[in-house]
Amino acid sequence: MNWQMKCISAALILVSAFASLSSAGETSGSKCNGLGKYFAALAQNREFSGNVLIAEKGHIIYEHSFGFADRETKRPNMATTTFPTASVAKTLTSTAILQLKEKGKLRLDDPVVKYLPEFPYPAITIRHLLSHTSGVPTYEKLLDARRTANPDAVFTNADFLADIRDTKVPMEFQPGDQYEYNNTNYLVLALIIEKVSGISYLNYIKEHILAPAGMNDTNIVLSFADYRILQEQTDFAGPYWYPHFFYSDELIKPDTIPFYAGHWRAYSFKGFSDYTTTTHDLLKYDEALYNGKLLSDASLREAFAPVKLNNGKVNPSGYGLGWEIDENSPYGKLVNHSGGMMGLSCVLLRNLTRRQTIIMYSNILPDNYTFVIDLPALKILNGGSVDCPRKTMARAFGRVLVTEGIDAAMNALRKMKAD
Repeated sequence: MNWQMKCISAALILVSAFASLSSAGETSGSKCNGLGKYFAALAQNREFSGNVLIAEKGHIIYEHSFGFADRETKRPNMATTTFPTASVAKTLTSTAILQLKEKGKLRLDDPVVKYLPEFPYPAITIRHLLSHTSGVPTYEKLLDARRTANPDAVFTNADFLADIRDTKVPMEFQPGDQYEYNNTNYLVLALIIEKVSGISYLNYIKEHILAPAGMNDTNIVLSFADYRILQEQTDFAGPYWYPHFFYSDELIKPDTIPFYAGHWRAYSFKGFSDYTTTTHDLLKYDEALYNGKLLSDASLREAFAPVKLNNGKVNPSGYGLGWEIDENSPYGKLVNHSGGMMGLSCVLLRNLTRRQTIIMYSNILPDNYTFVIDLPALKILNGGSVDCPRKTMARAFGRVLVTEGIDAAMNALRKMKAD
């Protein structure tokens, strides 16, 4: 989701009455105080459960954990708790491709078929994949007919090219004409990494990104089913979901929803959402990008530049090569990637101008929610004043409506309107 769309989502998700929150000020102590009030209010309103880590120039200035990693056992979220990276993993895949480019093993404007001859869309280049401007269909469109014919099938990277080689599914648009966020782009990039490097995608990431960055607490997740095992056996934050969005009192695990669990069991692909990590490991990743352990300055500048479309205009999302970019923030140049799945939201936001980093996850929220709530945190971090979120009438009304019925909901609404 692009920056502008996420701001619209912020308006929809956070429509509420607000109370004033005083300026965080310029000192680290007052910043920490302002950040603490902001996140505590979100947690109190049942709008946040997870970890927050905020750093300047590599030094942590605010860190706190809220809520439960496992709600059944009441095991709390802690600084050491791991969580799914979701699409933040796309930045690892992008970094791997750029490393291979630096070694002269590929060029970004090479067609994909140069490395994967079976790929059925010869006009698509590596740059198109990195920037989500390829027009490649989603893997669901490519494979749902096969899945319908064989409901027990499990599709993996190993058989993806063979499965789509004879596809008749047309491209969504001509490569470079539009931007459309699509996980298939990064699935194909993972295949290119394997072909060019000669080792598996997961081993490449381990050897060339996780190890150099010192990310010892970042691990591979082989399947969606691993989440329940991890939650039962380790300090892992399992995702939870409100069945009626925020209008439910009870949270459920997404893998209890047959359609959702079945989808992720069938489409067991790698390249775009493959790891569990900690906020501290993502800070190590952030530092490794700054200190040149992973990529040269020239490659980072290219990654952090919004890609232009065929018409010469910058793509409306501001997406670069594996990163979303905002060059118009009042606080400096921002690059980020968010990640999400049902019941889990996370974000890695980097202010390149002021070397500020915001890392967070929440394991009870919609998939883009952390991106919404990190923007006020960024404002506090830079000495600004934000409104402190209060409980919303809409959400409270909805919860009573779902649990007690219309008469009780109307009575609750009348009481709330007097507040």
